[in-house]
Amino acid sequence: MPRTRRRPSRLDEVALRRLLRQQSGVIARRQVRELGGTQVDIRPRLRRREWVAVHPGVYVDHTGTPTRRQREWAAVLLHWPAALHRESALAAHGLERDRTPTKGPDVVHVVVDAARTPAPTPGIVVERVRDAARWVEWNRRPPRVRLDFALLKVAAGRDEAGAVAVLADAVHQGLTTAARLASTLRDLTRLPGRGRLLALLDDVASGARSVLEQRYLRDVERAHGLPAGERQCREVTETGTVFRDVRYDDQRLLVELDGAFGHRDSEDRWGDLDRDLVAAEGNDLTLRAGWAQVLDPCRLAGIVGRILQRRGWDGSPTPCGPGCPLDRASGETSDDSPASRSA
Repeated sequence: MPRTRRRPSRLDEVALRRLLRQQSGVIARRQVRELGGTQVDIRPRLRRREWVAVHPGVYVDHTGTPTRRQREWAAVLLHWPAALHRESALAAHGLERDRTPTKGPDVVHVVVDAARTPAPTPGIVVERVRDAARWVEWNRRPPRVRLDFALLKVAAGRDEAGAVAVLADAVHQGLTTAARLASTLRDLTRLPGRGRLLALLDDVASGARSVLEQRYLRDVERAHGLPAGERQCREVTETGTVFRDVRYDDQRLLVELDGAFGHRDSEDRWGDLDRDLVAAEGNDLTLRAGWAQVLDPCRLAGIVGRILQRRGWDGSPTPCGPGCPLDRASGETSDDSPASRSA
């Protein structure tokens, strides 16, 4: 009986090679079919180990360990239509200093529409979002959600210090602005923690520092029994009028709170240094604190309290509660406190 002749392949090999280059060597069965191929074109490549299955119906063009980018492509193609999300999207957008660990170095986060219910896959975290396509940049390779959306999703799942850190890192690198983040956040009416993030971003976007100053007053000064400082003290100097954030007049101590997100130009930094020099000339000591310090209030209270004592304050910082690492008698942090371990 004569053997049936195999039909010539209709697979567009040129387009296939181009797509593999564009997708870091990863391709889906669906895409092969769209290029005119069939399972008959896929099987020989798998048999010859030219392609290896990463997930069902998703292949990589080598036998080694897939790279991070290849695993991202594989996750997106497995759950297509899908896009990188959360920390995976932030990394794809170029965020470099996000220090908070995720669920592990091999996890890829993707987003799909809320109407879908994809099966769980090891190494992939899928989030279902209503109207997900609205937030996706489909022209990027691989597709990813918009930076601001990913940032706010990540920030909402962290404690306050972690949220400030990831937002500040992105703004500092010029990837977005506080005003743009605040605008996006107003559309995310169901985002957990939206209220605290909106208050923070609105304040930073307006150029004010009231949120940071209120935190210092409440969590550092009052909570730890420090003397009451004077706020926004107007002072005329040789270079003009300045306003000091917090002044402890009897101890000649100034606390300047820097709540800025992002880049500050050279003139701003030089202005800060000049004000510090003028203060030093008048025998005032200036301490500068930002979000990282104010969000570690017990440690900052201990530092400010000890400096106040050395400059004549006869009081002592007190613990803010049972878990506070400040020792009631000395104002020192205990040896086993997180602040002491990180010092």
